Amino acid sequence: MLHPDQPRRLSYVEQALGKGTGPVVAATDYVKAIADGVRQFVPARYKALGTDGFGRSDYRRRLRSFFEVDRRHVALAALKALADDQLLPTRRVTEAIARYEIDSEAPNPARS
Repeated sequence: MLHPDQPRRLSYVEQALGKGTGPVVAATDYVKAIADGVRQFVPARYKALGTDGFGRSDYRRRLRSFFEVDRRHVALAALKALADDQLLPTRRVTEAIARYEIDSEAPNPARS
């Protein structure tokens, strides 16, 4: 905005990610809005995962599991984004759900 006669500058996020060909998954122990804050600077499919609350679990790993931000859900989000971009067969997502024993009918944790 302050340099209208110059080419647009790249943000740090754009510089760090470069021109990748795949989707980006951001996972945080904080609210999803924190990860969503950089969405406008990511020129790819972007999936944000966050806890959207606290105090529901006695251990951090249980908190991550409850809010679907644990390693299994991060992997699943990445696979689903790859499938959405047609870089991976959809059956791989279904296989991951079974392999990681993820309850696909579980209620949305942000509303539970």
